[in-house]
Amino acid sequence: MLGAVQGDRMIVVLGGSAVNAPDQAVDIVGRFVTLFGPGAVIVGPPVEHLMDAATSTREAVSAYRAAAGWPEAPRPVTSLDLLPERALSGDGHARRALAHDIYEPLQAAGGGLLETLVTFLDQGLSVEAAARALFVHANTVRYRLRRIHEVTGYSPTDPRDAYALRLAITLGRLFARSRPEEPAPAGR
Repeated sequence: MLGAVQGDRMIVVLGGSAVNAPDQAVDIVGRFVTLFGPGAVIVGPPVEHLMDAATSTREAVSAYRAAAGWPEAPRPVTSLDLLPERALSGDGHARRALAHDIYEPLQAAGGGLLETLVTFLDQGLSVEAAARALFVHANTVRYRLRRIHEVTGYSPTDPRDAYALRLAITLGRLFARSRPEEPAPAGR
């Protein structure tokens, strides 16, 4: 562990084989989180080499700046957990991550997942209301919600995850519209 004060921030770099997943890093930082001053304590994503530490640091600093948007966040919190706030505060990497890592896989998965998610969110997270609006059985909606969680890692039934999913849909649609359309294939 290396630590240094940078302005009004304490920067800590963790290393070693015990820190190869975000949950592990959060557990380690949680052991000494009381030593930090007031405010958000952000854990950037683990990286393979010290040369990649700038990537983790960039995400952590972006999340730190955006943390005011979620004052109820756990302490410590990962930069990934603050992805919606980062996107809203102008982090282009976060916007692209939401569109690329959530919206695009949902769209590619098919099976009515994207339509079900939008309807479920529009119906106030009500399975029964979504089922009526989609003209399917409530169990079909439940199955699709589980599939959405499998595909994205975000659970539509969790309000915080639903927020991230809604933002990902919006950003994915905006990015899809901004891409130039492919020319129509030539006729025979």
